[in-house]
Amino acid sequence: MEKGSVVVAVTPQVIAHRGASRAARENTIEAFRRAAAMGADAVELDVRRTNDGQLVVHHDARLADRRLIVETDSADLPRHIPTLGDALDACAGMWVNVEIKNDASEADFDASDHIADETIALLRERNEPDRWLISTFRLETLDRCRHLAPEIRTAWLTERVPEHVVELLTSKGHVALHPSVDTLRRETIDRCHAAGIAVNTWTCDEPARMSELIAWGIDGICTNVPDVAVSVRSQTVTSS
Repeated sequence: MEKGSVVVAVTPQVIAHRGASRAARENTIEAFRRAAAMGADAVELDVRRTNDGQLVVHHDARLADRRLIVETDSADLPRHIPTLGDALDACAGMWVNVEIKNDASEADFDASDHIADETIALLRERNEPDRWLISTFRLETLDRCRHLAPEIRTAWLTERVPEHVVELLTSKGHVALHPSVDTLRRETIDRCHAAGIAVNTWTCDEPARMSELIAWGIDGICTNVPDVAVSVRSQTVTSS
């Protein structure tokens, strides 16, 4: 992958889903460091906001004891939950797909998208815009990020790809589509590529499917087993 780009890759990018989440506890410092050791190109992680305004990395809105993160102060969170800043530090040497969690169906939903503002502010302080790719399922949140920081790339997460996806993304300036691997078709990749849109799929752990996706020209594979994906990529590229 050319430095500073998440759109054009010489070979598919291996994106560690919540870090090397099969080898270590997901969304933890250990998982991110393990991903780097396994040769991942990138890490995907999830961002939520605490009661006292701290950005932390955790997939679910609730903790294991059912407390809402948004109603809990950062000092009262389990110790394995890192701040976003510490997580980004642990991803040194890789680019990071920062997924902002702000879904209307969840208990911590904020229609004002304040979490987007705070995430953008933190990323801008680091002055490494080429290292970040922001994604989210909520288009309004994604649009907000694009408006605040057009220099940071944005990608739309979706389980099902609408027919008008290319027109939708290009009209809003988003550079990538992140569809579920279960519904992804080769035709979608071809249409996106024709419009200059990258396609990174989630979450693929099966070697045979990885090989198929690479043959289709996928830009990135988000996986719980980055070591397996690195191996499959190496074998596929070598054999071709």
